[in-house]
Amino acid sequence: MRQWLERLEQQHGIDQLTSRSRRWVLVSFSLLLLMMLFRGFMVQGDDAFNWRPMIAFVLPLVLFLPSIIAQRPRGHAWLAFVSLLYFSQGVMVATLPTQTLRGVAEATLSLALFVGCMAYARFRSRQVRAQGKS
Repeated sequence: MRQWLERLEQQHGIDQLTSRSRRWVLVSFSLLLLMMLFRGFMVQGDDAFNWRPMIAFVLPLVLFLPSIIAQRPRGHAWLAFVSLLYFSQGVMVATLPTQTLRGVAEATLSLALFVGCMAYARFRSRQVRAQGKS
């Protein structure tokens, strides 16, 4: 795996891989955040609006916004691990008879976020290290 990643870096360049993985993170993060907002609204009953489900679904993602905006590799690595919680939740939701599509979509988006964050953390940290040497 390590050799493959190093070959990939040589072929495409670290700057291009960093920007691609950043776009991947931004798209998957945004879509997962929108999905969690929608899910928070769907949990609401017929009575008055309740913020608790919304906060429970969205807050773990929103806490990583400063790291995403500041482009910190370590924050992206931690976000990758948090995205695995959404993956397991998506798999559990997918087992419900009427929620299969939503669960598969959540699991897929969270897996995309995981891959994007791990790639960005690797490529960005190598990019920063290379800039420090020159």
